Amino acid sequence: MKPAFSFGLGLLTMSVVAAGLAFSSAAEKPKAHRIVFHMTTPDTAAYRALTKQITNVRKEWPTAQIEVVAHNKGISMLLKEKTNIQPQLTELKAQGITFLACENTLRQQKLEKSQIVGESGFVPGGLIHIVERQEEGWSYIKGGF
Repeated sequence: MKPAFSFGLGLLTMSVVAAGLAFSSAAEKPKAHRIVFHMTTPDTAAYRALTKQITNVRKEWPTAQIEVVAHNKGISMLLKEKTNIQPQLTELKAQGITFLACENTLRQQKLEKSQIVGESGFVPGGLIHIVERQEEGWSYIKGGF
């Protein structure tokens, strides 16, 4: 006759093994990094710094999902006539980086979407978009300096 506790130990052993397998699967799966950069300055040196920051992040986390939201005075980074980083925008866009211009800023500064570089998309409100991303678990970084 088997002891009454052997069935309980069998279940316990199976639970421990299952937990170990779940833990090892979670440990093997790389973390999905999602980052939203925020650009608000007209400082062109900050735009160059931002592109270096993004490049450095992608070196460590090549699959990181990255968005850059430009609004207020930072919209200059995405203006065809004012940007000093057009080649970098093209290169980063080709790598999957998303650039977004704030439509509220466009209205306030009396700018047209046609004045924004082709690499950029648009969001109705830059700050709203950033808050929504943070609520979804995205990391926030103030771009530039």
